Amino acid sequence: MGGCFSTSSQSSCSSMSNGEIISPPCLPLRFFSRNRNRKTYSDHVTTLQHLSSIPNRRFTNGKSRTSCVFTQQGRKGINQDAMIVWEDFMPEDVTFCGVFDGHGPHGHLVARKVREALPVKLLSFLNSSELKQNGSSTSCCSGNHKSDGGDREQGGSKDDKVDLLWREAFLKSYKAMDKELRSHPNLDSFCSGSTAVTIVKQGSNLYMGNIGDSRAILGSMDSNNSMVATQLTVDLKPDLPREAERIKRCRGRVFALQDEPEVPRVWLPFDDAPGLAMARAFGDFCLKEYGVISIPEFSHWSLTERDKFIVLASDGVWDVLSNDDVVKTVSSAPTRSSAARLLVEAAAREWKTKYPTSKMDDCAVVCLFLDGKIDSESDYEEQGLEQGLSSATLPSNHSGKAAESDDGQNSEPSLQRNFTVRSSEESDHYKQAPTGENGETEAVVGEEQSWSGLEGVTRVNSLVQLPRFPEEGPKT
Repeated sequence: MGGCFSTSSQSSCSSMSNGEIISPPCLPLRFFSRNRNRKTYSDHVTTLQHLSSIPNRRFTNGKSRTSCVFTQQGRKGINQDAMIVWEDFMPEDVTFCGVFDGHGPHGHLVARKVREALPVKLLSFLNSSELKQNGSSTSCCSGNHKSDGGDREQGGSKDDKVDLLWREAFLKSYKAMDKELRSHPNLDSFCSGSTAVTIVKQGSNLYMGNIGDSRAILGSMDSNNSMVATQLTVDLKPDLPREAERIKRCRGRVFALQDEPEVPRVWLPFDDAPGLAMARAFGDFCLKEYGVISIPEFSHWSLTERDKFIVLASDGVWDVLSNDDVVKTVSSAPTRSSAARLLVEAAAREWKTKYPTSKMDDCAVVCLFLDGKIDSESDYEEQGLEQGLSSATLPSNHSGKAAESDDGQNSEPSLQRNFTVRSSEESDHYKQAPTGENGETEAVVGEEQSWSGLEGVTRVNSLVQLPRFPEEGPKT
């Protein structure tokens, strides 16, 4: 088993503060080629203009060279989960994985936006570090990050320098992602948001950034050749002492509803809304002044030969399955390419058994196999399942065009304003609920009808309801 350490940046009540970032003294990555004739990192970034055409980038149900992914809509409406596996994320066998769980009336759009933009922002900040350090020695950029005593004498080991650069890249990319959502002209994230659990695998090293309650675990062989689970990330719930302290210091409130005492939520100081079931998230700008932040918890894990696979999943899986259950299901799958689908199906069965009167949550799973191999099963999920259980049930916007397809060809629907409060004309328009492709009616927001995540009997909804604000124009 490898060793793990975790660092979380200091934060204040302001959503724009992420603590002091230490500039890395050295480039960390062995993908910065020493051969001038080989493709450079900067060249790689310039190829990202058309994401949908990038090879080895998987975000719909199916398999890739080293992984399988699967998502299934729950019973709460449109599927708000998104996931991605991006092999060859950078030269020399670097892979990016992520799972994003949206919440709120536009959570599905926020999750997809983060899925598309966050990996590119991470690349961009790494590229900026390359340019700043142009001409520096790259002797510290080996894949195994082994250090010697001379480096320590010069102000830190090579491992520390590498970790600092990755930490800075994750912090900056998450901050830039949230900033883009705040200013997005066509996407209302005021009371909508998304979690994110992201991993970059570079050789035997995992670099992870996490906000919200999606989770990553590691499946490994112990000394008795039995599969064991190791949790790689922490579910950032509002009742964690450090999270609760920050939220309360920023005048937010943390408490659970009487009918779900096991689910702590974040509430505005002046209203019993929105009831966010996590302490960190992208978006959710109605709570950013009250302690909810988008600063990721960064961690690094060193892999060993005993480590076999990584599982990333949204809370729809973790609400009903333990870490050991997940590892057992994946390791016992008849084929590797079916592991993600079988895990979602196991979660669905557990929802029916444990919470028969509840509405099942959306589930999204990424299984990354560390030996770089996947079987050659003729997967029916790449054929029938992608049509029947696609990665999201897509709504239509008000012009009748598709909101966004998972092939990345269409853009998000256009909202007239990036505000939760709408005029009376807009409210009348939004009271006519649009119908998704599956014939189900979406949740809508109007002055007389607040969006609610607790219609009927539910369990562990990320958001209870939208706060009500007096109608007024945007402040200049």
